[in-house]
Amino acid sequence: MRSHRFTALTAAAVTVLTLAACGAQPEEEEAAAEGGSGEYPIVIEHALGTTTIEEQPERVASVNWANHEVPLALGVVPVGMAEANFGDDDDDGVLPWVDEKLDELGAETPVLFDENDGIDFEAVADTQPDVILASYSGLTQEDYDTLSDIAPVVAYPEGPWATSWRDIIRLNSQAIGLAEEGDQLIADLEQEIADVVAEYPQLEGKSAMFMTHVDPTDVSQIGFYTTHDTRTLFFEDLGLETPGSIAELSAGTDQFSLSQSTEQIDAFDDVDIITGYGDDTGELLELLQSDPLLSKMPAVERDSVYLLPGSSPLATAANPTPLSISWVLEDYVAALAEAADKVQ
Repeated sequence: MRSHRFTALTAAAVTVLTLAACGAQPEEEEAAAEGGSGEYPIVIEHALGTTTIEEQPERVASVNWANHEVPLALGVVPVGMAEANFGDDDDDGVLPWVDEKLDELGAETPVLFDENDGIDFEAVADTQPDVILASYSGLTQEDYDTLSDIAPVVAYPEGPWATSWRDIIRLNSQAIGLAEEGDQLIADLEQEIADVVAEYPQLEGKSAMFMTHVDPTDVSQIGFYTTHDTRTLFFEDLGLETPGSIAELSAGTDQFSLSQSTEQIDAFDDVDIITGYGDDTGELLELLQSDPLLSKMPAVERDSVYLLPGSSPLATAANPTPLSISWVLEDYVAALAEAADKVQ
């Protein structure tokens, strides 16, 4: 069952904001910015520089993953956004929760940027944006500089692909002059998460590990997301804890993923629940359970494992984003709770 308890802006506010866009066609450090809703100039400091937005943007573009979800959640339809290349179940280049929001707003699909070979700078420029949202991204300094020649760019606050869902909302809502509305969106999502998690007390205090994609032809290494990655950070919202092993291995790096030799698999003896990307057949779980080393992980032995189905929308949404949280929350939490039930 999908959750659709997402709290929207009032219908009047949504209508005004959509017309404006279409007419032109916890323990987190808050993103540094001056100015707020309706106050200009807005100055946003981030890892790649300082961005000044002189006036209310009317044409909003975004690159890389999920940044377009913030303006959409606040009723603003982007003029262009990245084409979905993972989890797109109907091959239209748009993830299902984005499709639903566009339908709700009565909007056409924006221009989709093909990023399979990197950012299409020419396509972005062709949309004539007033601002480019990239607070959750992997921009290089060169990417940022090139995009900045097109329009003001808001990049990630600390490192690539490490921006929490809260800071994605904070930075991108500030950039489009809707900081107060962004704060309300965060509060609404936090309440929704709390309401769902309260139904599953067995999650409280359990430790969880998120595996990266496993190569079934080579299981000499096991990959995992570090404490710098949004998938791991989301566990805290769900009442779960970071295992000491993951915290220790993450401490010496700023990378969002690492790997560990399966010869040292006992490092993960403190993991209660394992989740990660699997397949639609269950073969990957069978591989973990039959491998002489991986099968020694306590979580694998007791089957407190939940592998997300392939490249489905559900697997995609385990990386929390402003619109996907509501779409996936109940299914994801229920599956993790089922795994938690197997932990003694």
